[in-house]
Amino acid sequence: MQTLSHCQNLHNSSPLIRSSTPRFHKLIRLAVRCAYHSDSVQFPNGVGSSRADWQSSCAILSSKVFSQNQDSHDIFEPSSVASAVNGYKTSLDLNLVPLDESDKPQPPSRPHLQKPLTVTDLSPSPMHGSQLRVAYQGVPGAYSEAAAGKAYPNCEAIPCDQFEVAFQAVELWIADRAVLPVENSLGGSIHRNYDLLLRHRLHIVGEVQLPVHHCLLALPGVRKEYLTRVISHAQALSQCENTITKLGINVTREAVDDTAGAAEYVAANNLRDTAAIASSRAAELYGLNILADGVQDDSSNVTRFVTLAREPIIPRTDRPFKTSIVFAHEKGTSVLFKVLSAFAFRNISLTKIESRPHRNRPIRLVDDANVGTAKHFEYIFYVDFEASMADVRAQNALAEIQEFTSFLRVLGSYPMDMTPWCPSTEDHQTP
Repeated sequence: MQTLSHCQNLHNSSPLIRSSTPRFHKLIRLAVRCAYHSDSVQFPNGVGSSRADWQSSCAILSSKVFSQNQDSHDIFEPSSVASAVNGYKTSLDLNLVPLDESDKPQPPSRPHLQKPLTVTDLSPSPMHGSQLRVAYQGVPGAYSEAAAGKAYPNCEAIPCDQFEVAFQAVELWIADRAVLPVENSLGGSIHRNYDLLLRHRLHIVGEVQLPVHHCLLALPGVRKEYLTRVISHAQALSQCENTITKLGINVTREAVDDTAGAAEYVAANNLRDTAAIASSRAAELYGLNILADGVQDDSSNVTRFVTLAREPIIPRTDRPFKTSIVFAHEKGTSVLFKVLSAFAFRNISLTKIESRPHRNRPIRLVDDANVGTAKHFEYIFYVDFEASMADVRAQNALAEIQEFTSFLRVLGSYPMDMTPWCPSTEDHQTP
């Protein structure tokens, strides 16, 4: 009510306000109604009812009146002009709760000069920050946790039971980043995450390539001859198919949500007839023994992860960048050749092409020769190429592609993982 009485006094007694324009009177009535009622006021710029929104709106409105009357020196006194809010000077005190005179900031002795923005302000290094909360799918000991540690050293890793939960954790501000696998050199693409990239509005801001070193884990005292079942993630099982067969054990394979979760399940349920395929770190965390080390079929076993954030990073040209896009065309797959030509003409290398069924329209009927009886699958295409969106070649290529696609979206433009790599050995186990 103090603010209400303050606004009423200004409106009724101050010659400053009486000599103002009718537009300014409307502003005062809006301010009084906002202070008296708890509901929101519909300002011209369409903001909500929070204190910050109300203050910004009042500042914008009053600044327009101030600019119209700035030539009349007897209307506005210097003492009536409050500090700037969002860059707009206002003639009203926009504090809803009056401050004591001692708490009011003193005017500076000289104009405050803003510090110019730098490239660091606009595009921090992908390795910045040790206090980031990074979501990953799995439990402690998962390869995704190791990838999160490689992307953001000393981060706070947040385990999630599903890929979908990791996406939502970032969207709901529970986590700052998410690190999720998209492809493996032996098992191929993780299609679930490609679908989720299209469903959610997060941006790819980096990539991590992690050598994967699988181990066959079991409870202490269990020998390979006692095993009847091996459990792990479906990708891990496929990556170790031949090696498990060569071990001479007759076991059934069963897929679970993640590798470290398989190790946890064996330990928690005291399963002496079941082994898990997971990392050596998972063996340490859950008290399991390593029955066989390096059971992947190929030592060159690498999983590629992408890091996701709510906002994209500013693309640059001072380091190798990669850009990921997804596109589709309502008239079928004939557009693919045109897309590839747009990149080839500009000498832009592609590193990934992935097709996925079009969920909204999976089947297309052909009405030419077969009068609607012929059916074709509809696809959307994911493409990764080696160029930054700051590169003119990439901009021109996407401008051309946009002309003959019905849907085009840039998933992210981000630095490539340029860390040295060598085949997976015991020295390259997950930390």
